[in-house]
Amino acid sequence: MDTSMEVVEEESKIMRLLRRLRLESVAWSLRRLHCPIDPQALVLEVGAGGNPYPRANVLLDAYEESQERHWEPLRRDRPFVFGFIENLPFKDHSFDFLIASHVLEHSRNPEKSLAEFQRVARAGYIEVPDALFERLFPYRDHRLEITVRDQRLVIRKKHAWLVDSEFYDLCHRGKNDVIDGNLVSRHPFAFHVRYYWRDRIDFLVVNPEIDNAWMAPTSDKPTVGPSWRQSARQGYLDLMNRWFSQSTRNARIDIFPLLRCPTCGSGKLTPTEKDVSCDDCRASYPLVKGAPVMHAGGKANP
Repeated sequence: MDTSMEVVEEESKIMRLLRRLRLESVAWSLRRLHCPIDPQALVLEVGAGGNPYPRANVLLDAYEESQERHWEPLRRDRPFVFGFIENLPFKDHSFDFLIASHVLEHSRNPEKSLAEFQRVARAGYIEVPDALFERLFPYRDHRLEITVRDQRLVIRKKHAWLVDSEFYDLCHRGKNDVIDGNLVSRHPFAFHVRYYWRDRIDFLVVNPEIDNAWMAPTSDKPTVGPSWRQSARQGYLDLMNRWFSQSTRNARIDIFPLLRCPTCGSGKLTPTEKDVSCDDCRASYPLVKGAPVMHAGGKANP
């Protein structure tokens, strides 16, 4: 399939109009509906979480529950696979396009993650908080600071969740409302990286020697139900997915021919009602509510 991206329309016409009208936050909310690829392209979204892009045909996330997405419930309304971005359980070039929205910054091994993106897809889109945003509002489970210079992703590994405590204190002592409410939220495009690629991701890790595999501070799982605002947002997301997703096509997708063993890399897999087993290394991966849990080192079959 042709996913030509010689000229990429990074924003839809309505997004550009809204930005000219200085309605940037509204334009930002519409970016998830903009996917400049052929309608026939097969699209994988990694780290899909509870709010996947409507255009994604296949979803991948690491765990059923995770504080890294603030305990937001997974959405599994189309073919779904459990796996890690550093070791994607798919065959080479299985997909025409890969969406990685707010997931790369969590990686302990960005070099491996980006290599996997290029291995399984021919083109894609990466969205992350810009390095300045991350320095202003560091997330406790973000391991990278990422920006773009001359069409290249420039990645800095964080040695801890809070890289510069003095800078953080200067920015936030009595200034939270000014910085967050009047700057970042009004100019989301300036504080995020939106990076389209084809065939090759140009990137540089400026400090590869840093160990960013530190233990993230834990956050408590919410013990109360969603607020009315969260429920209203979920209703809106449900509506957008019904309108813009390829639901009929997605229901016909058989994901098993796309999979490969994350332990040995073999594409010779045999699905059963309970698991997926590798014919070569004999590793077995369970099915949870129909979704294969493709974590390397699956249980070995006799």
